[in-house]
Amino acid sequence: MKTVILCGGKGTRMREETEFRPKPLVNVGENPMIWHIMKIYSHFGINDFILCLGYKGDMIKRYFMEMCWRNNDFTVKTGSCADVIYHTKDEENWNVTLVDTGEETLTGGRIKQIEKYIEGEDFMLTYGDGLSDVNMQRLYAYHARTGKLATLTGVNPTSPYGIIQTKDGVVTSFKEKPVLDDVINGGFMVLNRKIFDYIPEEDCAFEQEPLRRLALDSQLAVYRHNGFWTSIDTYKDIERVNTLWKNGERPWKLWK
Repeated sequence: MKTVILCGGKGTRMREETEFRPKPLVNVGENPMIWHIMKIYSHFGINDFILCLGYKGDMIKRYFMEMCWRNNDFTVKTGSCADVIYHTKDEENWNVTLVDTGEETLTGGRIKQIEKYIEGEDFMLTYGDGLSDVNMQRLYAYHARTGKLATLTGVNPTSPYGIIQTKDGVVTSFKEKPVLDDVINGGFMVLNRKIFDYIPEEDCAFEQEPLRRLALDSQLAVYRHNGFWTSIDTYKDIERVNTLWKNGERPWKLWK
């Protein structure tokens, strides 16, 4: 099964980093965010990826072309018979299709453009800026059981603000950034190829008209995930996940 990763956004709320590189290449620990996301899928035996590129997409192409020497120690023999001898074998067994989908294209337009690369009935979709310990095998099994055209992962977000409770104008309790009861789209989705019929030819955000039409047709299921999940939208977010990584608190690291 293929996994489509949306990597084209400009990441304007993380300008401290994205002025110089696309958001998926911002490092978490020693490796870029896109590597962490793909390692999550790879842990469940999903190794075939399609990356929808946009802003600074050439840098993402370069990263994958250079991945082997970036991740290993090696000796270069120069001269007319130049050769490279690798001393370590830190490598990923991935098949990665990189597709230029336009710098200004919205998410629906990006997905529409990769239809020709989809094989089989179902594929997975996610964003290049979210980390989670969601079980992809269980997610797909749930999708198959529902028989719906699309399944998204529902998560409970953490409030960015502290919550106060009052009685008669007096504070009775204070909760520091509690987990909310509302459910949001966690970004890890399974889609049937028929969803391309829900994406119009004109550019659009996938999260708007296509998902709304799927919901109106009762074709959108929700897989509830109660484990770890985080989006990485701001510079504070990248600092937070890097602190977790540095301290050995790595709940999304399912691989050995």
